[in-house]
Formats: sequence, structure tokens, C-alpha cells
Amino acid sequence: MFGTLRLQRLPSSHPGIALAARVAAIFIALAVAGIGIALAGMNPIELGGRVISASFGSTFGMEDLGVLVIPLILTGLAVAVGQQIGAWNIGAEGQFYAGAFAASAVGLFVPGPQWMILILMFIAGVVGGAVWILVPTLARAYANVNELITTLLLNFVATLLVYYVSTGPWRDRSGMANSATPPLSADVPYFWGIVHWGFPIAIGLAVVVALALAFSKWGYEVRLVGSNPSAAKYAGIPVRRHLITVMLLSGAIAGLAGMLEIAGTVHRLQGGISNNFGYLGIMVAVLARGSPLGVIFSGALMAFILNSGIILQTQGLTTSVVLAITGFILFLTAIGDELSYYRITREKA
Repeated sequence: MFGTLRLQRLPSSHPGIALAARVAAIFIALAVAGIGIALAGMNPIELGGRVISASFGSTFGMEDLGVLVIPLILTGLAVAVGQQIGAWNIGAEGQFYAGAFAASAVGLFVPGPQWMILILMFIAGVVGGAVWILVPTLARAYANVNELITTLLLNFVATLLVYYVSTGPWRDRSGMANSATPPLSADVPYFWGIVHWGFPIAIGLAVVVALALAFSKWGYEVRLVGSNPSAAKYAGIPVRRHLITVMLLSGAIAGLAGMLEIAGTVHRLQGGISNNFGYLGIMVAVLARGSPLGVIFSGALMAFILNSGIILQTQGLTTSVVLAITGFILFLTAIGDELSYYRITREKA
């Protein structure tokens, strides 16, 4: 007797199967999007060729991808770090703005040589992000308040704060930019073309965090707390202390992303500087399965998708269509990633 077939979810999936599932999901999404574009009277193959050529066929296109991938890696890393201990930091957007706000305060009002201002901006950005997640961290650690709600709500506070100061007290009085501050007194040096040194910093930080989690005592205890808090507490591991440390580290990384964006790319504080990088970082971390090294590759994929959307808009597609295509690709990619955990098994009769 052959028995019946059953769909079984495994606790883990093979990396090769997961990669194949994601690639298949992307191709299916592109095929469906191509059919929709063809029905709209445009040539999807020609548009796809222009996207590939504009993204990878020129130095300018590669530099655009490099600029986009920096905040995506860092915000994705911020969310992934929290996942290691079982916490969901949905407030990377707010911490991004808080880091940019603190760094801008230093760059606008602290005198001194550029190298010193840049170091102080770096510290301010990290501290700003950590301070912004401090209340949700303490609420989770001491009162067991769900960090999903507290971190999410603080996003709106940070966004409105930046809008207020950039259009009010800190507004550029010279008339060059009515809804932004004057240029900062220090900038992050360029690494390659318009790509600043935040690029190697982001990749290096992801590697350092991955090594610390994999090979240090701290990393082992954090992963144990994330997988089984009760067992970790029984083993004498300081669960609350590790929770506070990891969540503050998560906020600090998101704040660093804001500092690098403001000092390396935008060069002045203004509303909308994030471009939803904090929210997109959640998707980057999910696609990376919470892996600090994985956020490098999922961040690169996300940067390519965002850059493709910009290129498609220049070819005549509306913003709504581009957003629909982007969302559909991410939706099917997430489904493909989840399906990689399932296997078809046969029950014996």
C-alpha cells in the first residue's frame, strides 16, 4: 500500500531549496507583471532590457544601487538583530529619523574641524537611535509590553519631529531650501563615485554582528534566549539584560543608518529623508530569515527592485503601477520563502 500524501512543515529548509523558491517566485512575479504591461500596450521585454541596462550597464546605475543598498542593509540588520532574541523592532523608521535628527543637530550647531564633527555626528546618530528605542525596550523588559506597538507608534513621533524642525526652527533662512535645514558642516567621504563610505561600513557591520552572534558567548546566550527564554532563564542566563542590550543595539544600528543617509547622501535634514527605509528593512530582514549576513543579499535585491521602479517611472509607467509590481514581487518572494519549509511526505497505510 502506498499510503496518502501529506504536506509537512519542517523546522528548517535547505539553503539551496530556499534560494530556488525565491528565484522561482521572482520569475513568476515578473511574468505576471509582464503580462499586465503587455495588456497596457507596452513591450515588457524591451522595458526589462532597459531596466537591466540602466541598473548594471553603466557606472551611474551601479552607483545608484550602491547608494540605495546602504540604508537597506542597516535597517534590515537592525530588525534582524532584534529577531535573534525574539523581539520585533518595527520602529526602525523612527530610529532612522532620530539618528538623522541627532546627527544634524551636531552638524548644524557644533563648531570644530570636519573630522571631529563627523565623529561626533556618528556618535550622535548611534545614541539617537538607541535613545528612541529605550522606552519600548524598558517597557518590554520590565512590564512585558509588546514592542510591536510601542516601536511602531514612535515612528510617527520621530517623523513629525523632523518635519517640524526642518520647516521651522532649523529651516534654511537663505531661501535655498524652504523645507530643509542648511547644509551640514561635515560630510561622509565618498568611497566610489557618489557612493560614500557608508557602503563598506554597512557590510562590515553586518559581518561583525554575524561573527559575534555565531562565535561569542554573548551571541550564544542571545540565540538561546531567542529560541527558549524559559530554558535560558533556568540555565542562569540574564535574559532581561540580554533583551535590553540587543534592543538598544538594534535601535543604534537604525540610528546609524539615519546618520549616514543625512551626512553621506542628503547632506541636510528634511522631511521624507527615509523613503520608508525603516519599513523596507522589515522586509529585508524577513527575506534574510533574520540572518545578519543574509541582509546584505536581501538588501541588494530590495535596492534593485526599488531602482527598477524608478527606472520604470521614467519609461512612462505610473507610480501606482510600479508600486503594484514591486509589492507583488515582494509578496510572491515571501510566499516562496515560506513554501521552502514544506515537503510532501507519504504516510504508510
